[in-house]
Amino acid sequence: MAAPPARADADPSPTSPPTARDPPGRQAEKSETACEERNAESLDRLLPPVGTGHSPRKRTTSQCKSEPPLLRTSKRTIYTAGRPPWYNEHGTQSKEAFAIGLGGGSASGKTTVARMIIEALDVPWVVLLSMDSFYKVLTEQQQEQAAHNNFNFDHPDAFDFDLIISTLKKLKQGKSVKVPIYDFTTHSRKKDWKTLYGANVIIFEGIMAFADKTLLELLDMKIFVDTDSDIRLVRRLRRDISERGRDIEGVIKQYNKFVKPSFDQYIQPTMRLADIVVPRGSGNTVAIDLIVQHVHSQLEEVSGPAALASAHQCHPLPRTLSVLKSTPQVRGMHTIIRDKETSRDEFIFYSKRLMRLLIEHALSFLPFQDCVVRTPQGQDYAGKCYAGKQITGVSILRAGETMEPALRAVCKDVRIGTILIQTNQLTGEPELHYLRLPKDISDDHVILMDCTVSTGAAAMMAVRVLLDHDVPEDKIFLLSLLMAEMGVHSVAYAFPRVRIITTAVDKRVNDLFRIIPGIGNFGDRYFGTDAVPDGSDEEEVAYTG
Repeated sequence: MAAPPARADADPSPTSPPTARDPPGRQAEKSETACEERNAESLDRLLPPVGTGHSPRKRTTSQCKSEPPLLRTSKRTIYTAGRPPWYNEHGTQSKEAFAIGLGGGSASGKTTVARMIIEALDVPWVVLLSMDSFYKVLTEQQQEQAAHNNFNFDHPDAFDFDLIISTLKKLKQGKSVKVPIYDFTTHSRKKDWKTLYGANVIIFEGIMAFADKTLLELLDMKIFVDTDSDIRLVRRLRRDISERGRDIEGVIKQYNKFVKPSFDQYIQPTMRLADIVVPRGSGNTVAIDLIVQHVHSQLEEVSGPAALASAHQCHPLPRTLSVLKSTPQVRGMHTIIRDKETSRDEFIFYSKRLMRLLIEHALSFLPFQDCVVRTPQGQDYAGKCYAGKQITGVSILRAGETMEPALRAVCKDVRIGTILIQTNQLTGEPELHYLRLPKDISDDHVILMDCTVSTGAAAMMAVRVLLDHDVPEDKIFLLSLLMAEMGVHSVAYAFPRVRIITTAVDKRVNDLFRIIPGIGNFGDRYFGTDAVPDGSDEEEVAYTG
C-alpha cells in the first residue's frame, strides 16, 4: 500500500574524486567536472533570495521503488501514497481528484511552488506528477543531437502527451499508475518505472502543462509561475551543471538556441490560459495562500465513511461476510477476552486460540481442486489441493501482527507484509504511514489481518493499497476477531468482492466510533502497554476502524 528529496533513482555524482584505478583520461575528465562544479557554486551568489523560512528547492516524487512513499518538508513529513478510502455505494470514488496544473518557463520555480502548496494544504493525499518524466524516447540520430546540445527539449514534440493524458486520467479516477523515470544525463528513460497512487489532489507541473487541449480539460485549476528570465537562466545554469553534468558553454548554447525561443513561442502565450498567475514564484506567499484556500474548499465536499455506512445500516449483512459459528467454545472464549478483569496472560492465550480458529475457517474459502495421491499402501486417494499460486498475509499494524503466528502455524512458507495506517486527529482521515509488501503479490491470495474493525476506514484503505498493487479484489480476505456492523457495511459496499471473515459482529458503534460492547483496547491488553485514558480500542483511535 516514497523519500523524494533523496531520490532513489538519482544518478551517482559525476564529481566523485578519482581513484587509484581510474585511467589518466578519466582523472582528467573528473578534474574538468570538478572545475565545472566550482563554477556552478559561484553562480549561487547571483541568485536573489526567494522567500524566507523555506527549505531549498528539491525535486520531489510521491513514490519510488526502494523508499517509503513520503515527502519531507521543513516542518514535517507528509505521506503521499494511498488515498482516503471514501467510496460511494458502487465501490467507486465519490468524487474525482482535484488536479492542479503548474506551468511556466524552465527553472521558474514550479516544483518549489508545488512543494509549498503541498505543505500548506496540510493533507496527506497529494500526488506530484512532473512533466519531466514524459520526454519521448529518442532515436539514435536524436541521441547524437542531444549529446551535442542540438536537440530541442523545450518543444511540444519532445513530450509524450498521449502517455501524460492517460496517466492523469487514471490518477483522477483513483487508480495507480506507472510513470517512467527519465535520466537527464543520458537523455533516456530508465529501465524501471515508479508507481504513483491516486489522491485527493494531483499537482501536475511542467513547461508545457497548458500546451495540449485535452490535457487542459483534465486540469481543475491552472497556475502559471512567472519568474524573471535572468533568474531562470541562472537557476538553469546551476541545475544543469551541478545535477546533470553539463558545462557552462553547452548550457548557454542550448538556452539561446532552444530554451528562450521556445519560451517566447510556446510557453509564455499559455499564461493567458491560467486561472492564477504567480509572479516571483515561491516568493509570492499571498498567491500561494489563495490557491490553498480554494483547494481546501473543494476538498470539503468529499464525504466520509460514516455517510457510506449509515446509508446501509438498515440493510441485511452482506453475503460476503462469514462469521465463525458461535459454538459454546467460541462464545466462552469471547466471554473471557471481553471481560475487563481477565489477566493479560489469559487474554493472550484465548485470543490466540480464537485467531487460530478464525484462520482455519478462512482457509476453507480458498480455491481447491481435485487431485489424486498414492498412499503408503499403494492405493489412490482422491483428495483436494490448493488451486492458487501462493498465500500472503498482510497485517495492519500494530494489532494485526498478533495474528501472524497463527497464520504461520497453519500455512507453510507463508509470506508476510505489513501496513501502518493512522488517523489524522484533526481531519479524522486515515493516513498511510508505512508499507512493506512482498514482490509479485498480485499473483497471491491475500489474508488481510486486523484484530478489530469499527468504521472500516483502515481496512478500506488497506484494501485500496492491495488493489493498487494489482491484487484482484476477489483474492482479498479480510480477517478480524471482532467487527462492528458499521465496518462490515463500509467494507462490503465499497469492495463487494472482498471476503470478510470474523468471529463476531457487534451491533453498535458509539459517537466516538468505538465498538459496543467491544473488547477494549486490544493492542494495549495484548502487549501490556499503557491503556488509552478513556479505555477505547487502540485500533479505533489509531486507525479509525
